[in-house]
Amino acid sequence: MLVVLLMAGALWGIGAAMGTPRNLRWGMIGLLYLAVVLAHLVLPVGHPIRMATGEDASGWLILAGFVVLVMIYRWGLGLIRARAREAEPAVAEQPSGAFTETELERYARHIVLRELGGPGQRKLKDARVLVIGAGGLGAPALQYLAAAGVGSIGVIDDDVVENANLQRQVIHRDDDIGMAKVFSAQAAMEAQNPAIQVRPYNRRLDEGIAGALIADHDVVLDGTDNTETRYLVNRACVAAGKPLVSGALSQWEGQLSVFHPSSGAPCYQCIFPQAAAPGIAPSCAEAGVLGPLPGVVGAMMAVETVKLITGAGKALTGEMLIYDALWGETRKIALKRRADCPVCGQG
Repeated sequence: MLVVLLMAGALWGIGAAMGTPRNLRWGMIGLLYLAVVLAHLVLPVGHPIRMATGEDASGWLILAGFVVLVMIYRWGLGLIRARAREAEPAVAEQPSGAFTETELERYARHIVLRELGGPGQRKLKDARVLVIGAGGLGAPALQYLAAAGVGSIGVIDDDVVENANLQRQVIHRDDDIGMAKVFSAQAAMEAQNPAIQVRPYNRRLDEGIAGALIADHDVVLDGTDNTETRYLVNRACVAAGKPLVSGALSQWEGQLSVFHPSSGAPCYQCIFPQAAAPGIAPSCAEAGVLGPLPGVVGAMMAVETVKLITGAGKALTGEMLIYDALWGETRKIALKRRADCPVCGQG
């Protein structure tokens, strides 16, 4: 019997070294076992093969019975475990994406709003929002989107935090000077709401990535002060059918609109067919801007985003809201699509 066991061990070891599947190795050992048993049944008593393998088949049959008992035991144990798993309470595992107790308490003021409620908060949790620019407008928008519980927030910017930013870009701190704005913003948002996912893109938005990046989100916010980027974002949003929440600032005045041709509203280029001539629309660095003004307009951009995601109220599609902080006045003007618009025109 010892000879056969050594042969079985050799078969297993050689098969393992050659990478033979485990089932095939067990099959070879099974064939060896059958050959030994058959030899005991066929060959006469006293034959050298029978003498070398245990003289008679009784020992081998006992071994087979023991193996069968072990297999039955393992099968029965597996069956008992499967039934135990089926009997476990359904609440033992939290459904994927379910609100935690902390989130329910945090968003309670949203959930009691008739226009939002639990379904609206669920839509916010499932939403993917992209904010272009982590500067004056992006800073408050990012903070309020994170606080509101938007599940995934992407932010793209290639700039670093400077001392001159801190007068209005309130998401950044003095200790963040020199840090990439997207990482400074990420740290602030995650500290404010650990339940959300922040995706920072420390680079400039260009033609190579704009289409795919914007198509991967539900709503896009543009808070840049670069005309070339604004036109690029608009083209990509129109191509992907995504709503674009656009804000702009100058000195004491801010403006806000939602551009969404898929819903019948105009696009950005319908309203601004071409870039302003140099000097006509100076940047904030050139003309200055009131520190709290980006907070007002950026917060309104976050409001429009929440409305777009949840379907609450009416978004500023086909309208532009203009806020004059110096005199405390607001006004709205109607916007229309242009049939000859090179981006969304139907002509």
